[in-house]
Amino acid sequence: MTADGSSVRVGVLSLHNSKETKAILNAIADLGHDPSWLREENTAVRLRDGEVDLEPDVDIVVNRLLLSNTEQPSEALGLAKIYDSVLPVLNDPNSVMTAIHKFSAATALADEGLPVPDALLALSNDRLNDGRSDFGEEAVYKTAIGTHGGGTWKVGPDELVNPRVGDRQAFLQELIERDEGEHRDLRVYVVGDRIVGAMNRYAPDNDWRTNVALGGAVEDATDELPRDAANIARDAAATIGLDCAGVDLIEGHDGWYVLEVNPTAGFKGLFKATGRSAAPHIAQLAIEQAGGAVDEATVENLTASLDDSVPACKPRPKDTPSGEPIVIGYTEEVILSGTSGSETVIAKSDTGATRTSIDTRLAAEIGAGPIKSIAKVKSGSSKSSRSRPVVDVVVGVGGNRHTVTASIEDRGHMDYPVLLGRDILKHYQVNVQKRVDAEEETEEEEE
Repeated sequence: MTADGSSVRVGVLSLHNSKETKAILNAIADLGHDPSWLREENTAVRLRDGEVDLEPDVDIVVNRLLLSNTEQPSEALGLAKIYDSVLPVLNDPNSVMTAIHKFSAATALADEGLPVPDALLALSNDRLNDGRSDFGEEAVYKTAIGTHGGGTWKVGPDELVNPRVGDRQAFLQELIERDEGEHRDLRVYVVGDRIVGAMNRYAPDNDWRTNVALGGAVEDATDELPRDAANIARDAAATIGLDCAGVDLIEGHDGWYVLEVNPTAGFKGLFKATGRSAAPHIAQLAIEQAGGAVDEATVENLTASLDDSVPACKPRPKDTPSGEPIVIGYTEEVILSGTSGSETVIAKSDTGATRTSIDTRLAAEIGAGPIKSIAKVKSGSSKSSRSRPVVDVVVGVGGNRHTVTASIEDRGHMDYPVLLGRDILKHYQVNVQKRVDAEEETEEEEE
């Protein structure tokens, strides 16, 4: 409770369903305060006469946005920045941006005198490969933004590397191993200035990466945590500016090094190894930073369980009036919108198609794009596939709007310029006998 006896309204900004988000929300409620899950169904921000109105109205925000596996992290960061401009935010967006870019984080840590492995980031292919010999027989090659151990490789002395992997920047890093026969590192969970748990992580057979998501084994290291490792972990989180972090350390022959500082570290491995959950401590920190109070004994009791059941505060999607799925026909009138305008056309529903596709000329007219990538699309029962560019486009169906990544193809010889795939049809029930056009179907079933 706050000084006046009221509860603190804590919003958890998380657009995904994860054990960690649910556990934090449940812990807030168990500590006697008011949680709100900020997600698509209930979140809005209104500017009116120079005033900012938040829906739902909260006192503080815990930022649990997953950015490392998001195609456009700047969009999510912008959302977090909105809250950061008017409210206290745990793991503010600027700090999270530094943390998720591994080289940026390493640079910040090195600048403060914290030990990090030697590394090289270069924008040119030649410069990156010219520096390969500085890292010995084996080096680590990794993307600057990645998660769950993805985007991380060992490379030998003769392997050429590129400054980019797909659309992600990549860099070389020194490989640090104290025991070549056993690949392990240490994850330390820091909340505020408190270490709530630590675990050793061991790589699975036939791998050298220790991530739990890849099958790595874990063991409790909380009580045996070396003092120098604990101090480095606290300093690393504070240097990056994170309120809550999983700090990954590795021990070399000359001491501990910081590998990564993770702003959305998972709880599963920690709880498996230590029997302790970080969720109550994160909830406590948010409540206290917003002026509230909690019972310390209750926090410790909650730490002994990981309550990841669906919280009562989870917003529910707005039901249709009948409570039944919206029915659309085999052909439907849809509105396609791009950067240049909108067009109303007749589309055909195809539950066998994974992705919506639109005609090339129509895409140009509405300004769909830019092209995001090239996708391989199978055609009908054929085992062969064709390459098609894909773009983001907004499709209006039955009063609803869907932003999907649609493929572009020449449909000029077909009856319908748009084919609705399962990316849109999954929201509806399709009645193949219902049509908005009166003509008989003459199009070949080429998709």
